[in-house]
Parts: sequence; C-alpha cells; structure tokens
Amino acid sequence: MKIGIMQPYLFPYIGYFQLISEVDKFIIYDDVNFIKQGWINRNSILNNEKSIFFVLPLENQSSFKKINETNINVNFFEIWKKKFLKTIYQNYSKAPFFKTIYLILEDCLIFDNGSISNLNFQTLKKIINYLQIDTKIIESSLIYKNNHLNASERIIDICNQEKASNYVNLLGGINLYDKSNFFLKDIDLNFIKSKEIIYKQFKNNFVSNLSIIDVLMFNDVEKIKFFLKEIELT
Repeated sequence: MKIGIMQPYLFPYIGYFQLISEVDKFIIYDDVNFIKQGWINRNSILNNEKSIFFVLPLENQSSFKKINETNINVNFFEIWKKKFLKTIYQNYSKAPFFKTIYLILEDCLIFDNGSISNLNFQTLKKIINYLQIDTKIIESSLIYKNNHLNASERIIDICNQEKASNYVNLLGGINLYDKSNFFLKDIDLNFIKSKEIIYKQFKNNFVSNLSIIDVLMFNDVEKIKFFLKEIELT
C-alpha cells in the first residue's frame, strides 16, 4: 500500500491533490501542532492578474495547540464567508466553470462550528469527489494514538499500522525525512516533484501556485485529472 500524510490545508494548491491522487490512502495529519502563517487557514486566489491571500478567522490560534483543537471563530465566520464568496464572484464570475465551482464552494462553507481541521477535511472530500479521485481519506487523530513519538517515528509508525510499503510526500518535505530510516523498516520513501502546470486565466499572464479554486475555475475535470498525473517521483 502507498500512503501520504499531510496537515489539513484550506483549499490547497494542486500539488496537494497530486499527492492524494498518487496514493491509496491519504491521512489528514490533524493531531499535530497548528502552524501560524501556514496553509491551514489561508491560501491565495487570482485578483487583477496578481495573487491575493484569503484568511479564515480562527479562535485563539496557537502553535502550542493541535490543529484539531483549533476552532473557527464562529462570531466572524458568516461575515468572512459572505465577504469571501463576494470576492470569488468578483474575481471569477467570468471563468468558464464558475457556476459549478461556486456552488461547490458554497457547499464547502456550510459550517456551524468546530475545528478548522474538520472544515478542511470536509472540503477536501467534496473536491476529490468532484475530481473523481477514489483515494480513501482518514484523520490521524481517530486511529493511530502515537503522539508520544517524534515526527519521523510517527510517520513510520503510521506506515507500519497501515502495513504500507511506500510513503509518498511532497518535495517540500525532502529535508525532513531520511530515506535510510524508512528503508530499515522496509518502507520506500518517495517525493513528488510537480511538472510545470500552465492554463489560461482570462487573458492574463499566468499566475502560478494559487489555491485549487483557481484550477477548478478554469479547467474541466478531465483536464485537471491530466494535471494530477503531471509528476515525477524521486
């Protein structure tokens, strides 16, 4: 079995979905510490030929709290959602797949209260369902109970519990893990290197590394499925 493990990101970039598509099982790593200024509650979209951030408001965020213990600020969520969807409308209403994707975004943001990890988990499931990705997704906090281990040991333990022979990560994690440590446990460690992905964004010069929202707005499912395979394993 081939598995991937990542923190729950908010509408992440296409590389995140390339990883999900590449593995048999994808674990949402929700019981690790929250990362400030990371991708857990923010991302970027297109605005007047440039990239702009959107940030979902949280309650008492802290790097000393687990992601699944970090709650959305319910006092500001509805205000934020209205503003966010208005921004999406202003920037993408003329995109070829706007109507379909806008409805998906509205559905993703039907949320009363709870953690940011829960919202991101539900959002990921809706998007991979739209993209016809059949990878199973589970939350680490519900199963593995191995918080006492360090970072690399936890990953190896999850692989062992899943009887996985191959652990796949994004290229950004190449300095975090030593292949020899995994080899000693009979686990192959690979990293995904994304090939260049370019598509038409209105008549603008292409702006890269935006949220999956941008990819969805300008490309049909079959084209995105092609993008998901535009990778090299190292």
